[in-house]
This record gives sequence, structure tokens and C-alpha cells, in this order.
Amino acid sequence: MRQKIGVIVLILFPLLALCGLFWFLHVKHQLPTHITNKERMPLEFKDNTVTCALCGMYLVGKKHTAQIITSDLKTHFFDDIGCAIVWLKEHKIEPETITFWVFSHESNHYIDAQKASYTFTEETPMLYGFVAYESPKEGMIDFQEMRLRMLRGETMSDPKIRQRLKGH
Repeated sequence: MRQKIGVIVLILFPLLALCGLFWFLHVKHQLPTHITNKERMPLEFKDNTVTCALCGMYLVGKKHTAQIITSDLKTHFFDDIGCAIVWLKEHKIEPETITFWVFSHESNHYIDAQKASYTFTEETPMLYGFVAYESPKEGMIDFQEMRLRMLRGETMSDPKIRQRLKGH
């Protein structure tokens, strides 16, 4: 009987230790897209580890990125604010029902996308041209106007719109 207990302990202890180690490594190296975001705050990510929920491009750096936290507390990442707007439309989600973060060009941190001001003629990953700023300046547009232009297709990715906005 004593021998059986010894064998069980010799087998069971290493197995439990291995299970604990794998669980720890899984939690520590979990991708931000798999985290339940109870705080509804923007999540950190490493370059080339998360992809845009709409176009599938890998995010490299925070510049131009957006994050949406839905009611199920899942964080969705976007390489361009325009992708986030299209994704919301495709999923029939109104912006007022989610937490919406966008990276501010001037202050280099995430800000509330619905309170941000936007320029609309800059180079962005998907060429939509919308860049968020924390402080409004003359000639900028608000979130609702940016969203409306995005949904209408009035972006820098349209050559006619680009020509009109750039004055060429």
C-alpha cells in the first residue's frame, strides 16, 4: 500500500506541476484579443501580434489605431479609425453602445473616439485620411462628421475626393 502511494505521488506531483506551469504561461502570454476587458480601458499590445478586426492587417505601433470594447467585454483592434467605423456598420452596432478608443496624434495616448476631433487629409494605413486629436483646432471635424464621411465613402482613398481635398 505504501509503495502504491509513493508511485502515485511520483506520477501525480510532476503532472500537477506541469499543468500549473502551462496554465501560468498561457495566462501570461495571452493575446489582448482573448482578454475579458472588465475595466473597458485600451489594452497594450506588441507589434505584429494582433490584427485589425476588419481588414486583417497586423498592427505595428499605436499610431492611427483604434480599440472597441463591446458589451461582451471583448476588445477589437483596428489599424485605422475608418476600419472601426466600417466594422461597426457591418456588425450593426451603434457607437453609443460601446467603449471606443482612438490613438491621439498629438498626445500619444488613447482618447475617447467620440470626443476626439479629426483631420481628414492625412496619410493613414488604409488611406481613409482621418487622424484623431484631443484638442480641436480650426478646420477639424467631430466624430459624427468623421463617421458620416466614412460611411459615405468621402475619404482620401477615393482619388476624386483626395484631389478635391488636397486642392490639386
